[in-house]
Amino acid sequence: MPELPEVELVAQALDRLVASRKIIAAELLRERLAPETAPEDFAAMLQNARINRIKRRGKHILFDLDNDKTLIAHLRMSGRFMLLPLERDLPKYAHAVFYFADETRLVFQDQRHFGLMKIVETADLNETKEIKKLAPEPFSDEFNPKYFRAVLKTSKRSLKEFLLDQTKVCGLGNIYASEALFLARVNPQIAADKLSKKKADELFEKIREVLRESIAHGSTLNVNPENIDGSYYGGGYTLGWRVYDREKEPCAECQSEIARLKQAGRSTYFCPQCQK
Repeated sequence: MPELPEVELVAQALDRLVASRKIIAAELLRERLAPETAPEDFAAMLQNARINRIKRRGKHILFDLDNDKTLIAHLRMSGRFMLLPLERDLPKYAHAVFYFADETRLVFQDQRHFGLMKIVETADLNETKEIKKLAPEPFSDEFNPKYFRAVLKTSKRSLKEFLLDQTKVCGLGNIYASEALFLARVNPQIAADKLSKKKADELFEKIREVLRESIAHGSTLNVNPENIDGSYYGGGYTLGWRVYDREKEPCAECQSEIARLKQAGRSTYFCPQCQK
């Protein structure tokens, strides 16, 4: 599943490609993609709406429209956007299509069928359940060491599980949680409320560091408009992880073998020596 850096990069790419364009027609091909909106209402609410800008909140992509509505999109496991010419056949698993006047169309494809879309009034966006529950953005003033230390004290879950909770820390997933814990030299199995002030502050800084690093790396990649998301993940995105997906490989710091364990059904990668 894409995490904050990948979603940020996709939102930036979409903003460059389709911001200021008018949606002359829209089709919802798979009703469960937008379960709260009937296909005919989906089409009516988006028809002739101009895209002001595209941004991100957490792992959600937000299409800000000039009709005072916002289209929320969540990629989940395999959702991806593709800007295709009109003459091109729709790809398999195309679940929504947005048509533009220049005879191109933005297609949302989702092989695993977990993606989600929702249209809301822009004025009510921050009160929408998907957005309201999210923790502060990692690069915002609200996400600061004081906030982080306080929210750590509210949870007895393991640190790794805690970092995946979007209501506590926004945007982290399996990859960047493991990477941040390694850089902070923190054992992923420690209870969140037991982390010392010093280590909490170190982990706070490393969370921001790994996210910035990944966004900066992705910003250097070329974007294929016909496979926007694939430019950043799913084969197109490559970055040398320190511990993630490196089970039994040597740690770059101490040469110990990287270990893997299961936490809440997810794999956690760490160095037993560096993260005692």
